[in-house]
Amino acid sequence: MRFVPNSAIKDIILGEIGVNDIEELFSDIPKKIGIKKLDMPKGLSQQDTEQRLRGIANKNKSFYDVTSFLGGGIKPHYIPSVVKSIISRAEFYTAYTPYQSEASQGFLQAMFEYQSMIAELTGMDISNCSLYGGFTALAEAALMCTRINRKKTFVIPQNISWEKKSILNNYAKGPGIEVKEVSYDIKTGKIDLEELNKHVDENTSGVYIENPNFFGVFEDKVDEISGIVKDAGSLFVVGIDPISLGVAKSPGEYGADIVIGEGRSFGNPMDFGGSSLGIFACKKEYLRQMPGRIIGITKDADDKRAFCMALQTREQHIRRGRATSNICTNEGLCVLAAVSYLSWLGGNGLEELSRINFEKGQKLAESIELIDGFEGMFSGIHFNEFVIKCNEDVNKVNKKLLRKDIQSGLVLDTWYPELKNCMLFGITEMHADADIEKLVSALKEVSHV
Repeated sequence: MRFVPNSAIKDIILGEIGVNDIEELFSDIPKKIGIKKLDMPKGLSQQDTEQRLRGIANKNKSFYDVTSFLGGGIKPHYIPSVVKSIISRAEFYTAYTPYQSEASQGFLQAMFEYQSMIAELTGMDISNCSLYGGFTALAEAALMCTRINRKKTFVIPQNISWEKKSILNNYAKGPGIEVKEVSYDIKTGKIDLEELNKHVDENTSGVYIENPNFFGVFEDKVDEISGIVKDAGSLFVVGIDPISLGVAKSPGEYGADIVIGEGRSFGNPMDFGGSSLGIFACKKEYLRQMPGRIIGITKDADDKRAFCMALQTREQHIRRGRATSNICTNEGLCVLAAVSYLSWLGGNGLEELSRINFEKGQKLAESIELIDGFEGMFSGIHFNEFVIKCNEDVNKVNKKLLRKDIQSGLVLDTWYPELKNCMLFGITEMHADADIEKLVSALKEVSHV
C-alpha cells in the first residue's frame, strides 16, 4: 500500500469536524492527568534495534541451560516437531476466530476435533473451543454457576494459585458473587471436608476443587465432595491437570458438572508464561450457558460435510447484554497445537506420558526426602508436583542452587505463611534421571554448607 501523508489535508479534515486544532480532540481529558511529553529515548535504526534486542535476549537462560524443578503450574513438556510444523503453516498462523467458515474449514475442523478430545478426556458431554487460560476458565465457571441457579456464593479451596484467586475476585465483583475459601488439611494437603460442609449451603452456586490440587496432591474423597455439593443443590466444578487424566479418573466419573483446566502442556511451550489455553467443558444441559464458542458439524448446499461456529453467545453478536461472556477471541493457535499434539500422542501415548510424570514425581520426592534436613510436607498421593519442607532458609538454598544452574522449588510462605521454608517442586518427562541426581547432589551440598 502506498503511504499518503495527511499533512496537506489536515486543516481540511479539522474544518470538516469543526475543531481548530488536534489538541481539541482530547479536551475531555483533565489537564492534571495529561501527558505533555513521554520520557522515552530517541528511536533506533532497525539494525541498532536488532543488536539491542539480541543483547537483552542473551541474558535469558532456557530449561536446557538451567534445569528447572519449579512447581506451580507451568513446567516444560516435550513438543514434537510435527506440532511446530503444523502451527507454523501460513493458513493456520493466527489465534483469532475464523469468521468466514467457507474459507476456514481446516481450522474449524481442528477446533471441532479439539472439542471432541477434551470432552472424551474430561468425561463431559461437550467442550468449547477454548478460553484465554485456566485462570479465566475458573472465573467464567463461577459466573456460569450463578447464571444457572441464580445463587451468589462460590466456594473454592484455600490452596489454589493466588493468580486464580485474584482473577476470580475481579470477575465476581460486577455480579456481586461472594467467594468463600475452605481451608486444607495441613497433614494431607487435601481439602478439609468438615470445613467444606460448613461453607456449602442453599446459597452456594458452585464448589470448585482441583484434582490434583495446587500442592500436586490428589483429592481421594471426590465422591464425598460431590455428594456434599449435590445435596446443597450446587454445581460441582473441577480443575484438572490434563496430563494426569492418562492415569486418573475423569471428573465426569465422579459427578463434575463443569471441568476446567490449563491446556498449555498439550503441545504449547512455556514462552515466559504465555500464551495459555483455557480448557472448559460441561454437561449438555448447561450448553446454553457456556462461555466462548462451540464449533459444530453440518452439511452444505451440496450435502457435503461442513464445519461452522454453531454457538457464539458473546457481546459482539446478537446476544449483546445477554451474552454469557465478553471473551472476544479464542486461543485458536494453541488449540491447533493441542489437537496436533494429542493426535500425535494418541490414547496409549497419553497413558504412558501420564505414568512417566507420576513415576518421576514419586522418584524425585523420595530422593529428596532421604536427604538430611528435607522432608515431605503432605501424606496425600501426589502427581508430578509435591511440597518439601527444609530445615534451613529455602531462599538461601535456592540462591545457592541457582549458582549451580539449578532452579529449585517454588517458595510457598509468601502466599501460605503456615508453610514456612516449604518448596513446591515440579517434574515432567523432560527431566532425565541425571537431572534428578544433579539436584539431589546439589541439595546435599548446599544444605551442609
